[in-house]
Amino acid sequence: MIKRPLVAVALTAALAVGAAACGGTTKNSSGSDNSGNAATSGKKADPNAPLKKGLKLAFLPKQVNNPYETIVDNAGIAGAKEFGGTAKEVGPSDASASSQISYLNTLIQQRQDAILIAANDPNAVCGPLKQAMSRKIAVVAYDSDAAKECRDVFINQASSEEIGRSEIKVMSDLVGGKGKIAILSATANATNQNTWIEFMKEELKKPEYSGIQLVKVAYGDDDDQKSFQQTQGLLQAYPDLKGIIAPTTVGIAAAARYIDSSKYKGKVAVSGLGTPNQMRKFVKDGTVKKFELWDPANLGYLASYAAAAIASGQITGAQGETFKAGKLGSRTIGKDGEVILGPPTVFDSSNIDNYHF
Repeated sequence: MIKRPLVAVALTAALAVGAAACGGTTKNSSGSDNSGNAATSGKKADPNAPLKKGLKLAFLPKQVNNPYETIVDNAGIAGAKEFGGTAKEVGPSDASASSQISYLNTLIQQRQDAILIAANDPNAVCGPLKQAMSRKIAVVAYDSDAAKECRDVFINQASSEEIGRSEIKVMSDLVGGKGKIAILSATANATNQNTWIEFMKEELKKPEYSGIQLVKVAYGDDDDQKSFQQTQGLLQAYPDLKGIIAPTTVGIAAAARYIDSSKYKGKVAVSGLGTPNQMRKFVKDGTVKKFELWDPANLGYLASYAAAAIASGQITGAQGETFKAGKLGSRTIGKDGEVILGPPTVFDSSNIDNYHF
């Protein structure tokens, strides 16, 4: 795993989603606390309450066959064992907007103590999540947020603004500050992807990036083959393309694999978000010079402890509350119930062999 610790940053980016877009009711839908998170209304925290034993947690990733999501969830499951709980991973094999709903309904029927979800769509899952909360089930969004009124807290891997802007900075360095670039995203409705992309577009407005032109945002739906085909399509449509940013572990690996075996190797830069183990080959052979990520295991671990703290009554999700997250230490809840893991790490040939995940 990552050898040096990640330091939490205060910079946050909240994606505002209207309450009217979702069905169902909150535990107290008529009120709101001073954090703006309706989910915490009417609840009081007892920071001295012990973590309950025997808590049942369920992780619902975007898709169960995603290697990144597997790392996150397995670490969360292991974390639950530390505080005497049990956890499992369930979910769909595709990342479509509605694919998580049936699993949510089942988890509610099973009376889980906490549901942890990486939302494929912030609104599509809102109804069943509100139903879960009305039944005193803690709801933690991680990696990709649900609408804020439909969960207690959101565990964000890093500041959304920092991720988006740093992706442009890395790509600008790779293409020498000029040329056409494209973005290969996951699904069109993914909260995290869309937030990062908006900050990428904002960053591109700065004068120092005037030589860079974003020509297209393509979607590979977090599917390896479709992402591979989308990469091919981008280069057919824009043969003078200079770089591809893929802020998804599935997308960056597929794009690198295509470039690696094509005439574009050494001519088209590939960057984005990937795990060191999946990208090591492409860094070693020069296909990918730089990419970013955080420690996904720590993300799942932090989410697990946050869920336990909510289910035990230590926190409600209100801004300013704190909780202890095992080996990661004390964490503070920010605006809109957001907890940030830490800043992203840039991986390249000089440090990639120091990381193994």
